[in-house]
Amino acid sequence: MVSYLNALLYGLGGMAVAGMALLVAFQERLVYVPVLPGLTKSYPITPARLRLLYEDVWLRSSDGVRLHSWFIKFSPHCRGPTILFFQENAGNIAHRLEMVRIMMQKLECNVFMLSYRGYGASDGYPSQHGITKDAQAALDHLVQRIDIDTSQIVVFGRSLGGAVGAVLAKNNPDKVAALILENTFTSILDMAGVLLPFLKWFIGGTGSKCPKILNFLVRSRWSTIDIISQVKQPILFISGSRDEMVPPAHMKMLYGRVAAHNRQCYFVEFPTGMHMDTWLAGGDVYWDTIRQFIAKHVCGRKHEESASRTNDSRVS
Repeated sequence: MVSYLNALLYGLGGMAVAGMALLVAFQERLVYVPVLPGLTKSYPITPARLRLLYEDVWLRSSDGVRLHSWFIKFSPHCRGPTILFFQENAGNIAHRLEMVRIMMQKLECNVFMLSYRGYGASDGYPSQHGITKDAQAALDHLVQRIDIDTSQIVVFGRSLGGAVGAVLAKNNPDKVAALILENTFTSILDMAGVLLPFLKWFIGGTGSKCPKILNFLVRSRWSTIDIISQVKQPILFISGSRDEMVPPAHMKMLYGRVAAHNRQCYFVEFPTGMHMDTWLAGGDVYWDTIRQFIAKHVCGRKHEESASRTNDSRVS
C-alpha cells in the first residue's frame, strides 16, 4: 500500500512538473496565434481587394523590430476621426478587413491597422513587452502625420487588442482622445483558468482567491483590470452577452473598476453577441453606439475646445 501511494504521489508530482514545463515553454503559443489552422502567415487579401484607399506603412518599434501596417483612408481629404485598431490574438489584420470596411462606411473614419510583431508581414516574435512597443510605434506614427486630425485618434481594441489598447491609452493621455474595448478579458491570469480549468487552482488575477503559486511562470499577463483604472480618457465598453471565449463578467468587472471615478465611461451589452461577431449581431445599433460615443467625446470635445479658444481670443 505504501509503495502504491508513493508511486501515485510521484506520478502526480511528475505530471505537475510536466505541466509547469509545458506552461513555461509554450505559453506564448497559447496566447498568440498568428497563423490560423490550415492557413498561412501571409495576408489572404489586401485592402485593394475591397477597393479601399490605403497605403502600406512600415514602422520600427523602439527595440528595432520591423512592423507592417495598413493606413486606410475614408476619403483622400478626410479630416474626421482616425481609429487605431488592435485585433484579437488569432489570425492577422487581413481577416478583419470586411469588418473594417463596414466600420469606415458607418463611422466615416480613417482606420490604422497594425500587425503585431510575429503577425502578418511583421518581423519578430509576439510578447507582451514587445507588442506594447509595437502599439506605441503605431501611435507615434499617427501623431506625426499631417493628413489627419491628430486630436481625433480613437483606440479600439477587441479581446487581446483591448488589453493592448488600454495600456496605450494609459501611457498616452495627451495623444489618445478615447478608448473602445470590446469583449476584453480582465487578465491572462484569469483567462488561464477559463481555458484550462485545472489551472484556476494555481493561477489567478487580482480578484482570485486561489493560492496563485504558478503566477510567477506567466510572462504575458495583460492585466487590464489593473490598467483600466488609470485610463483618464472616455471609455466605451462593448460586451457580447454570448461570448464563448471571454466570460462576459470580465467586461463588467473592467467597467466596474473604472466607472466610479471616470464619469465618461459607458457599458453597452448586446444580448446575442459572441466573441467575434458582436459587430454583426449588434447591427445598426452597434455602429450607432460607437458613432454617438465618438461624436460626443471626440468630435464634440474638439468643437468645444475650438469655441473656447475663439471666445478667449475675443476677450483678450
